[in-house]
Amino acid sequence: MAGFRPKKEEKEVISVRLPISLIHEIERRAAVVDISRNEFINQCILFAMKHLDTASEEADE
Repeated sequence: MAGFRPKKEEKEVISVRLPISLIHEIERRAAVVDISRNEFINQCILFAMKHLDTASEEADE
């Protein structure tokens, strides 16, 4: 019987400069959905990258 095996995705710390107003908005929205600021930013980046290809393909048409 296969059991649950949690996996930890390898991550690297980077530094990004953001406007203070954007940081406040990120913190507010992350709190609304009860996740960390870091996780919220990760999910936003993944969402944007997933939809970026679609948007650029549509612009080329």
